[in-house]
Amino acid sequence: MTLPDPPGPLPDERRARLLELLRLRGVVRVNELATELDVSVITIRRDIALLSSQGLIRRVRGGAALQSGPVAETLPAGEPARPAEREEPRLTVGMVVPSLDYYWPDVIRGVREAAAASGARIVLRGATYQAADERRQLARLVEAGGLDGLLVAPTTTGDDGEELVRWLRGTGVPVVLVERAAAVGDHREAMESVVSDHAFGAAMAVRHLAALGHRRVGLITTRQSPTSPHVRRGWRQACEELGLPLGTAHDGDGRGGAGVPDADTVDQRDPGWAKALDEVLDQCVASRTTALLVHSDPEAISLVERCRERGLRVPGDLAVVAYDDEVAELCDPPLTAVRPPKAAVGRAAFAMLAARLADPDPERPTHRMIVEPRLIVRSSSSAS
Repeated sequence: MTLPDPPGPLPDERRARLLELLRLRGVVRVNELATELDVSVITIRRDIALLSSQGLIRRVRGGAALQSGPVAETLPAGEPARPAEREEPRLTVGMVVPSLDYYWPDVIRGVREAAAASGARIVLRGATYQAADERRQLARLVEAGGLDGLLVAPTTTGDDGEELVRWLRGTGVPVVLVERAAAVGDHREAMESVVSDHAFGAAMAVRHLAALGHRRVGLITTRQSPTSPHVRRGWRQACEELGLPLGTAHDGDGRGGAGVPDADTVDQRDPGWAKALDEVLDQCVASRTTALLVHSDPEAISLVERCRERGLRVPGDLAVVAYDDEVAELCDPPLTAVRPPKAAVGRAAFAMLAARLADPDPERPTHRMIVEPRLIVRSSSSAS
């Protein structure tokens, strides 16, 4: 929840003072106005948006300038202006995502489609799934000024992630989280966000496999992926609802018990990946597990290749469903996959931020949106 500004000038008086400062200086930055008028940056941004819509001023990078022409130059303070012929202000939105080459291109495409439809400009930066790098990219965007809002997919867990979320909240720039959710403050107030329902997607995959007759459905998730906890939760909930057996946790380092594979593996690029795959497949054979849900596509494709090397048929001996559907169709056989609504998430995130920027009411409630994935059925899943 955004706290109201401390007692100060009434809104009309404040905006009249803002106009006076612009007449004296020509151009004034948002931070300077917030300091001189003793209000928040968000309040100044709303004032600028309102005065701009009335044709009194024009928005410029990092602040505002007096609208050219006799209307603005001669208007008495506080007098409403008639709409003038002018170019509509163009929103500038910063966007920081953890990768530019897997999963996120479709999210970016959705954002850009929505931005193009409204004439907005997107300033894109890629990071590396590290909170420190994300903060560097974000700080550069914020310090450069001129941003109306931010779309961000930050690290939100651990001490670094929690500090990054607090820093984001304190920038004074409206923020919508993309494929992430976070809460801050003493009362754990949610930040605005748009996310895929990854738990639902995983549960959908389990139900698909169960409907085909598979009674033991295992799981492989990628260690340290922000998506993995949600996939694991959906898999576990669906197995419990359907009465399917659950496995003993397997940590990818060779320790774990017998039962249905529930493996949080090392990253595919790690030297221990091949060993982790063999351990999971050994566990599948021992427990008569006939289906696996694998996050993500590259890991699923690697698993299918290892099955072929070991003489296991997909889907004859082991059905496989991938999670992400980035390159799942390129596998042999093509992989059934859960497809998160990536472009739809991007479009919805931009729309949520634009709605926030258009509504000057400080009491506007926080919005959170969850979008469901789809299951794309291909050749890698069949009845056992």
